[in-house]
Amino acid sequence: MKIPQLRKKLEVKSCHDVSWEDNYSWIHQKNILEVLKDSSKLLPEVRKYLEEENAYFEYQMKNTKDSQKKIFDEIKGRIKLEDQSLPFKDVRYEYWTKTTEKGNYSIKLRKKISTNEVEEIWNGDKEKEKLNTEYFGLGDLEVSFNDKYLAYSLDLKGSEYYTIHVRDIETNKLITEKIQETSGSITFSLDDKYIFYSKLDEHHRPRKIFRHKLGSSVLDDELIFEEKSEAFTVGLGISSDEKFFFITSSDHNTSEQYYFSVDEQEPKPKLIQKRERGIIYSVNSWDENFYKHTNKDAEDFKIERARSLEDQNWEVFIPARNEVLIGGLVFLKNWIIRSETSNALSKLILRDPKTNKEEEIIFSDEKVVVPGISLAQKDKNTDEVHLSYSSPKTPGRTYLYNLKTKERKLLKEQEIPSGHNSDDYIVERLECSSHDNRLIPLTITRHKSTPVDGSANLLLYGYGSYGSSMTPNFSSTRLSLINRDIIWVTAHIRGGMEKGMKWWKEGKLLNKKNTFEDYIAVAKFLIEKKYTSKGKIIGMGGSAGGLLMGAVVNKNPELFKGIVMAVPFVDSLTTNLDHSLPLTVGEFDEFGNAKENKEHFDYIYSYAPYNNIKKMDYPDILITTSLSDNRVLFDEPAKFTAKLRELKTDNNLLLLKTEMNAGHGGKSGRDGAIEEIALDYSFILKITDKI
Repeated sequence: MKIPQLRKKLEVKSCHDVSWEDNYSWIHQKNILEVLKDSSKLLPEVRKYLEEENAYFEYQMKNTKDSQKKIFDEIKGRIKLEDQSLPFKDVRYEYWTKTTEKGNYSIKLRKKISTNEVEEIWNGDKEKEKLNTEYFGLGDLEVSFNDKYLAYSLDLKGSEYYTIHVRDIETNKLITEKIQETSGSITFSLDDKYIFYSKLDEHHRPRKIFRHKLGSSVLDDELIFEEKSEAFTVGLGISSDEKFFFITSSDHNTSEQYYFSVDEQEPKPKLIQKRERGIIYSVNSWDENFYKHTNKDAEDFKIERARSLEDQNWEVFIPARNEVLIGGLVFLKNWIIRSETSNALSKLILRDPKTNKEEEIIFSDEKVVVPGISLAQKDKNTDEVHLSYSSPKTPGRTYLYNLKTKERKLLKEQEIPSGHNSDDYIVERLECSSHDNRLIPLTITRHKSTPVDGSANLLLYGYGSYGSSMTPNFSSTRLSLINRDIIWVTAHIRGGMEKGMKWWKEGKLLNKKNTFEDYIAVAKFLIEKKYTSKGKIIGMGGSAGGLLMGAVVNKNPELFKGIVMAVPFVDSLTTNLDHSLPLTVGEFDEFGNAKENKEHFDYIYSYAPYNNIKKMDYPDILITTSLSDNRVLFDEPAKFTAKLRELKTDNNLLLLKTEMNAGHGGKSGRDGAIEEIALDYSFILKITDKI
């Protein structure tokens, strides 16, 4: 089959007295955000190219159809299809969700405590069928405080433009006008007369918060807050004691909060503390105190406490510790629970507010675990909570845990219907030195029968941006590779916060290349330690992790057997220079501002994957994208693929798969998600001759 070729049309770009050629920039439409909402506005020639790439993908992958089905069945066979969550006890009802064997979307149910009467208040599959849509994205699903109304937001394209609906639960009828082009989040007022929501601007940024009176016209909605900076986006939430609403305005690096009382008839948000570049803070309210989680004079955060937001006499409540990331607080009447993370491992800390004594909650003897906590009921006068944990080899377990007596009762265990024995797997936590001698944690998961003699293929997963930490949790999907002697390694590289705020700072802006160097150092370390060999590694990353993949494969292609890049941020210089795109302005403190700062420009230009494709051999590469993705526009991976086809000197696979009805997160629904994983894994099995 003929290899697709995108038409070349030379454009010479320039910035800061530097000029460069871009043969494929013509595919980026000026009305790109309109295209994301309505794909009929896509240039016919571009659509034809994407369809040709999809056809070429199908042709090259036709011998994997059986393996795709086999892996799909394996993954689905590890999921308890008919399942339900643990109930949360509210005031008048218990609420929980369930899934069915044939359904793709969740169902929300509730039981009236006084009568034990059960009713279904939301059914995703029925809603999707009613709307007759291929893509069905649920943003938020909220029940009003009086339990009468259900508010939900839907995205039917994948473009993350959410429409809000509110219905009467008893009559199932809509009670107010639908509200379009929102961020999707919904918050009810305590009197259930209003909802608060954030509206998207012309650049798809939520910078305004409105209050909508139920039953009234959207035209009468009241603007209660507007963020003037294009770099900041806004959201609204309620305090733990339900006495205040807090509005948070932030970019990735700086935040600012406002508050108003829940019973204010005309909300007038008041500023808590003026924004200060590089300072992130958030305030909560509980038991006549305000608690502030902040990194001011505390790189890895601390928690302060004050009696009032009027005079703000803050005192240290939880002090800062070097390279220990202090998390937020969960409040009960007699207890405070908090989290902290160090060296890519998290723990839960229990505090008695009467004595201020603290102790770690330990409920597993495994070294690499992911703990979690959720409240079992709305009434905070309890000693019982839901504690959960999982590890790379152990499915999730949830206990009813008594904080006072330390007694625990297993309530729910993630069931693997097709069978799973944790003892068949080995989990290791190692460290290796990067180019500057910083120690990088890595989590290794392998089958006990997989040899460590250099013969195994190895999947090396990485992300390393926005301070997002990679948690070593259980994933039943990965077993389809691990059981075939492919070792799974997660590299906790800089750019995340696995080792605190410094770990993030050392992997962004003019330190961004540390992210790539860390990943390459991990790859070489794994080769040296005989977990794999040169040319047997499969690199995998999505979104900003796709930027990582593009950068490292340009730098060290010989290390890899293959690369899997999902919705990859690979034309990062072009995107950074375009301040009209949804995410660009808000990411200046993450990647820099190439348009206004020559040093930033030179640095981004030196690593941007699209700009640094070379005439050389590349490994097998699979690139996936979605037509309605507004976070990483589809034209980035399309341009990257076209230029790579033009310059690479090998005959290895280069495949581009575009979902024509999806967004940044890929297909909607349970089966859709499994299909995408099965596709990625089949590509990996194909190139490693394991089909």
